[in-house]
Amino acid sequence: MFEQYNKVQKAVLETTLQIIIRKELQATSMALIAKESKVSTGSIYHYFSSKEEIINELYTAIVAYNGQFVQEGLNREGTIRERFIWGWERVIETSRQYPEGFQFIEQYSFSPYIYEEVKQKAYNGGWCAPMNKLYADAMEQGLFREMDPKLLVQMHYGSMVYMVKSYLQGNSDLTEAGIRQAIEVCWQGAIRE
Repeated sequence: MFEQYNKVQKAVLETTLQIIIRKELQATSMALIAKESKVSTGSIYHYFSSKEEIINELYTAIVAYNGQFVQEGLNREGTIRERFIWGWERVIETSRQYPEGFQFIEQYSFSPYIYEEVKQKAYNGGWCAPMNKLYADAMEQGLFREMDPKLLVQMHYGSMVYMVKSYLQGNSDLTEAGIRQAIEVCWQGAIRE
């Protein structure tokens, strides 16, 4: 997930993510990041000016990774329905493969720690904008009922989030059949009658 960063940056980002998941953001200090990452505080400040900058870079990196992964499904050649299925399958798959990244994004997407410009850049550069476009195309073609495509994407995402959270908390299985059924329910709820 952090392959584009140098060794020091990668260690800081990976360690920060682990600490935040384990202890929460407020308990994550620069001293603790330095201690657990085995990177000196001076080296950390060479790359990041503050804890907030680390948090925002972490958010940006996770959203970029998830966005690229999901867009591989959305950008495949296929019908709108196929791309819809592939996109949502990949949203769920990245959440299962990288549960810490999923938990971080879910917990801090609306946090004041994440700068507004970072949130907007992430929204437009991640998978949300391409998914919105797919939904808008489905509406233009008369497949989906008319409504704000962004709102419909967020409604479907909320369903996927709760399904993944239930799985991560050990309350339910996340089988391929169950994933397909959930995606199908979202499709059926969106189509024009």
